[in-house]
Amino acid sequence: MNADKVLKHLRLTEKSSKQSAELGQYTFVVFANANKHAIAEAVEQTFKVTVRRVNVQNYAGKTKRGRTGRTTTGSDYKKAIVTLKAGDQIELV
Repeated sequence: MNADKVLKHLRLTEKSSKQSAELGQYTFVVFANANKHAIAEAVEQTFKVTVRRVNVQNYAGKTKRGRTGRTTTGSDYKKAIVTLKAGDQIELV
């Protein structure tokens, strides 16, 4: 499977920055049909690192209310936290 069909983008937040610095874990937003094996393979191909573990979480879009009272729903997304082998790291530009 192609990496561009699995990984959407690297999620950069305060929590994910702390995880990458201390634990070697990186957070990615992935496509909904991606599984753990495909995510691990895509990260290894793209960044030339060794993946030890992949945790996946599905998030439902939040419901919001507009000024007219009509409710809308944000997009659903899937998040993967990838743990790398000790000593490996992904260079963030």
